[in-house]
Order: sequence, then structure tokens, then C-alpha cells
Amino acid sequence: MVIGVLKEPAFDKRVSVLPEHIASLKKTGCEVIVESGAGANSFFKNEDYLYAGASISDRNDVIAKSDVILSINFPEQDQSKFSNKILIGVYHPAFYPDRIKAWQENSVTVFSLDKLPRTTRAQSMDVLSSQANIAGYKAVLLAANLYPGYFPMFMTAAGSIRPVKLLVLGAGVAGLQAIATARRLGAVVEVFDTRPAVKEEVMSLGAKFIEVEGAADASKSGGYAVEQSKDFIERQKLKIGESVKKSDVIITTAQIPGKKAPILIDEQMLAEMKSGSVIIDLAAATGGNTPVTKNNETIYFNGICIVGNSNLQSELPRDASKLYGKNITNFIELMIVNNSLTFEDELVKNSSAHMVK
Repeated sequence: MVIGVLKEPAFDKRVSVLPEHIASLKKTGCEVIVESGAGANSFFKNEDYLYAGASISDRNDVIAKSDVILSINFPEQDQSKFSNKILIGVYHPAFYPDRIKAWQENSVTVFSLDKLPRTTRAQSMDVLSSQANIAGYKAVLLAANLYPGYFPMFMTAAGSIRPVKLLVLGAGVAGLQAIATARRLGAVVEVFDTRPAVKEEVMSLGAKFIEVEGAADASKSGGYAVEQSKDFIERQKLKIGESVKKSDVIITTAQIPGKKAPILIDEQMLAEMKSGSVIIDLAAATGGNTPVTKNNETIYFNGICIVGNSNLQSELPRDASKLYGKNITNFIELMIVNNSLTFEDELVKNSSAHMVK
């Protein structure tokens, strides 16, 4: 059996596996063939893959020879080339039904790792968590570069500088890492999340938790947020509005699987923010947490810098690829037993975008 590794589109500097992961893949009894230059943007040469035991070839040859193809993002070329192949990546099938239809028509079996449940057993394969951790970290560093002032408090002979007031909306993996990073930089941090269970984690990182009572139970949602009642949303809006008005920097991360991201900061709230404030919207790919967010763009709205970026993990490609590669090799070890594919494991089944027999 042959595992192929494709080069990602120009907007993504990551690669599905690094040379250090090749040995684990070969232990499953498979050969590994890598598209030439696939690791270049993560600072790994073709020679590094060859030394690790992989083969190097052009894209068409990799696709033709491989049984299992690794591509983090949707491969854009003619889908008929993937007929009877297995694709593994992060494809967000709920948002791209046309792609699923094209795969079905071409007898492609697809596993999308964003569908893995947030369970203890799945942690070693949880690509959303490993990549969100990096995105949360990078979001704060990006905000610090864009904000027209210091993050920490400074007391100088010329006067005192107050610490930046930073608000995090959503205390998932990205949000928690954003809190930790912002606190290390000296920011005063407030956090909102609909799940009361995260309050202890937020406070342990030195941030203030904004609590709104009456949230819908998210304990059985696989670690994701859930939709809330109209009454809760109204009370939530008032609470968030109070914090938004006094915040200098906001990191938004709120998403609901398979649905458009909730609008947490409306235009009225934006109008009340100080000029020079910064919003980093990590939910931009699913619509964003503000009504004016544009994915993969930085805009200025009433003097506020709003960055729509759901791919910040790509800005740290070496470590992002290292973590993603470990996630995906763990997943493949579930799929391949004695050099044969098996789809019986519960986690493998759950991650199937569809399965063409």
C-alpha cells in the first residue's frame, strides 16, 4: 500500500507529514511518496524526506501511484484523478456539499479529521485542537503587532502606560492559549464562553470570566459550543457589549460545527469601540463573529482593525506541521492493520465525510 503526500495550496505553508513522521508510516507496512517541494514552506527539503525513507515525485505521479492521499486542504485539480482513492485531510464537509458530491460521483473515500469527536481517545488525532492551540498563540502576537500601544503596564519618568485590556470570546483550545499568551505579555484579560465548565480553567490562567446564567447544556456536544435560546442571546449581548466597549484588543474564536459562526460583536458594539482597537477573528472562515469580518482580509471599520484569519496556524508551519503530522500518523495507524485498510474503528467511522463502497 502506498501513502502519498501532496503539496498544499500557496496560502498554506504546512505539509501533512514531516520527515520525522515517515518512519511511523512505514511501520504500518506502507510506502510513502511525497510530492516534490511539499515540505519546502515548512523548511524541509526533498533530501530530508529521501533520507527518512520516502520517495519523491511530481504531483500527478503521486496521485496515480498512491492508495491513500494526504492533503490538509481540498486538492483543486480534476476530481476524477482521485477515483477509488482515499483522501485524508481537513475538508469541512458540512460547508462544502458540492465537493462531497463531486467526490461521491468519482468514487472517492474521504476522511475529514475535523469530524473527529472531542473525546479522550481521540485526543492524539485531534487536528483541530493541535492547530487551534497555535492559532490562539499567533493571534495575540499579531494583535500586539497591530495595536498602537504597549501590552504590559509601564511606569516611566515620562508617565505611566496602563496595560492593554484584552477580551477573548470563546474559551476553547484557541481561546485558552490566547489567554495564556496575552497574560504573559502583561495584558488584563476578560473571557466570555457559554460553557460554565471552563470558568475554572480561565481563572487559573489569571483572567476574569464573564458569566451569563442560563446557557444551554454543552456537555454532550463533543467539546463544541451549541446554539443558545433567544433569551440567553439577548442577555449575552448586553454582557459582551459592556466588555467590548472598554476593550483595546479582542480575540474571537466562537464557532458551531456545521453552522455559520455566531455574531457576537454587532455594528453598534463596533461603533462604541475606541479607534485603534484590534479584533482578530479566528472564526472568519465560517462567517466571523462580527458582521463586517472578511475571511483572509484585514479591514478597518470606524478606525478599528479587524483581521479575518482562520489559518494563522500556517504562519508557524514547522511546528504546525509537526503536530498535524503526529495527529495524522496516529489516525492512519487506526486505519491500517497488517497492511490492510479497516474502517471498523469508531473514530475512523466518525471522521468519514462519506464512504463510497
